[in-house]
Amino acid sequence: MGEKVDAEPVSGRAMLGQTLRVLREKAGKSLGQLADDTGYEKSYLSRLESGQRLSKVTVMEDLDGYYGAGDLLVRHWRAARLDAFHDQYKRFMELEATARIMWLFTPGVPGLLQTEDFAREVLSGAQTTADGDDWVEEQVAARMGRQYLLRRQPQPDVRIILDETALRRPAASHQTWLDQLVRLEEAALEHNMALQVLPFSAGVHHHMTGSLTLLWQRDASAVAYKEGNECSRLIEDPDEVLRERLSYDRLRDLALPPSDSLTFISAVLKEHRHHEAHP
Repeated sequence: MGEKVDAEPVSGRAMLGQTLRVLREKAGKSLGQLADDTGYEKSYLSRLESGQRLSKVTVMEDLDGYYGAGDLLVRHWRAARLDAFHDQYKRFMELEATARIMWLFTPGVPGLLQTEDFAREVLSGAQTTADGDDWVEEQVAARMGRQYLLRRQPQPDVRIILDETALRRPAASHQTWLDQLVRLEEAALEHNMALQVLPFSAGVHHHMTGSLTLLWQRDASAVAYKEGNECSRLIEDPDEVLRERLSYDRLRDLALPPSDSLTFISAVLKEHRHHEAHP
C-alpha cells in the first residue's frame, strides 16, 4: 500500500473564494446577476471567487450584508489577507492582531497610519511588471486592513516614533500628501496613541536604516520585529527583546514630546497648505 500523502493546504484566499462561490450559488445568482445587484464588475467578482485577488475589507462587508451572512466573509478575509505577506511576517501579524501595547519606530510614514492613496503611491514605486497593478491593489488592501487593529476593542495602547524624514519626503501628488499629513495630525490627537517626531536636530541614531516594532500581549509576553536593508527578523528571545526595548527607549529620549510633535506636524501641514496656495 502506498504511503498516504496529505493534500496541499488550502490558502486563506482560496478558502475565501470558495465561500464566495458557495454563497452566490446558494442564493441562485450568476456572476452577472451579482454584478448587477452589487455594482461590482463581473470580472472582478470572478477573480475574487477564483482566489486571484484580495479585495478591500469593505467589499466583504458589502457582500456579507447582501447575502445576510453576518461577518462570515469578513472573518475569512482576515485569514486570507495573510497570504499577501511572507511567512515570518505572518507570525508577526498574528501577534500584532492580539497585542495590547504596540511601540513602533519608522523612518517613513508607518503603514498603520498611511492613507489609501499614499500607500498606493509608495507600493507602486516598486512595481514594473505587467501584473503590477493587481499586486499593488492587493498590497494596498492588505495594508488598509491592518489599520483595523487600531480600532479593535479593547483598543491597543500605541506609541509611534516618526523620523522627521517621513515628514520631509512628500508624495508626488500634493493632495495625497495633504491628506496624509492631515491623517498624521488626527492620529496625534487619538486618545490611545502617542505620536512623537524624532527631529533632524537629534543627529544620527542607531535605527536610521530600518524600523523597529515592539509588541506586548495581555500575558505581558513581548516580541520585537525589525525591518531594514531588504530583510526582516522576528525576535522572541526575552534577552534580545529587552535589548531592543532599551534601544527604543533611547530613541524616545531623543524624540520630541507628543505635544511638541503635534505642533511640529501641524506646522508642516500649514507649510504645505501655504505652498499650495502660493506655488
